[in-house]
Amino acid sequence: MESAKQQVQEILENLPEDASLEDIQYHIYVRQKIEQGLEDVAAGRVVSHEEVQRRLAKWLSK
Repeated sequence: MESAKQQVQEILENLPEDASLEDIQYHIYVRQKIEQGLEDVAAGRVVSHEEVQRRLAKWLSK
C-alpha cells in the first residue's frame, strides 16, 4: 500500500504543470473518496441496487 505522501506525489506527477491549487485539492479529495468507498465495500457497508430503488421510490412518489 502506498503512503499518503506517495499518493500525492503520483497525483502531482499526473497533473499538468499549470494545475492550480484548487485542481490539486480536488484530485486529492476524489482519491480519498474513492478509497473510502472501496474500504466500505470491503467491509460490507453497502446498499443493494434494489434497496436504493425502493428508497428512491418513496421520495419520487411524493
